[in-house]
Amino acid sequence: MSPTAVSNTSTYHESIEDMSRFAARAVSKLVRAIEQSEGAGATVRRSIGTPQLRNYSPFLMLDHFSVGVGAGFPDHPHRGQETVTYMLDGAMQHEDFAGHAGKIETGDLQWMTAGKGIMHAEMPCPRPDGKPNVGLQLWVDLPSDYKLDEPQYQEHRDKDIPRAKNDKIEVKVISGEALNADGSITKSPVRNRVGVWFLDVRIQPGGKLEQRIPLGWNTFLYTLTGKPHIAGKQVEPYHTIVLGREGDGVVAENSGEEEVRFVIIAGQPLDGQRCVQYGPFVGDSEEFIYQAFMDYQGQTNGFERAKGWNSKIGGRA
Repeated sequence: MSPTAVSNTSTYHESIEDMSRFAARAVSKLVRAIEQSEGAGATVRRSIGTPQLRNYSPFLMLDHFSVGVGAGFPDHPHRGQETVTYMLDGAMQHEDFAGHAGKIETGDLQWMTAGKGIMHAEMPCPRPDGKPNVGLQLWVDLPSDYKLDEPQYQEHRDKDIPRAKNDKIEVKVISGEALNADGSITKSPVRNRVGVWFLDVRIQPGGKLEQRIPLGWNTFLYTLTGKPHIAGKQVEPYHTIVLGREGDGVVAENSGEEEVRFVIIAGQPLDGQRCVQYGPFVGDSEEFIYQAFMDYQGQTNGFERAKGWNSKIGGRA
């Protein structure tokens, strides 16, 4: 089934005309992302997915990863979810059992829909300066109707991802949309099965952002550099800021002397749908998870190509 663009843009477009009445969403929770080990020798700062921030629908996990040569994420399966990988610095290679292979570099995006099943490896590329490869990986739950779709990829190079620009502000629209200074709207080419906005925001000193979010969506921010004020609260790097659902959207200011950078991630909650997760298998019932294990171990119903498959890149860990 082809991806269906899901959004609440009618509410967004009707309300952008009067920015003077913009109501900031309040900060409801602030959590520091602590470094931990993951995969084979990789280090991650986990945002969504910790005990404090678990299953913030439709989001399952956000990892800020740092991976050097000799580490990585060797062969592993997924079912019932999407994984969104966005490179901040460096490059990662990808290879799956269906023959899809490639590399994403600084600023590039890979939006993978695992659907009924995928087995793949994600490994770092060597860098001449020896620095680790750094990025963000977001896991998104899928509506029940799409959990057994065929796997699919959407990949976009940094230069092809549109930017919205305003005074002292740049918003890279990875998914969703943002307003330009002239009133036009910049939209991402990414197509979603569930409404998700993913924005990479840079604000220069003295800048102020007002970014509208569709009504009723769950919204959080993750800070990368600088100390932005979010809804009036100053936040250090590597923190997750969860916002309430009331209000028009995000208000962020830079009152410091250096650029601030953070991501805004918002999504339409899958209200009424259970989330049952066991590692890389995400279902809506215990029976779904049991069947996923049976299919994976028996190499059936989406995992047929796992039989005898080993990636070329996974052995580097």
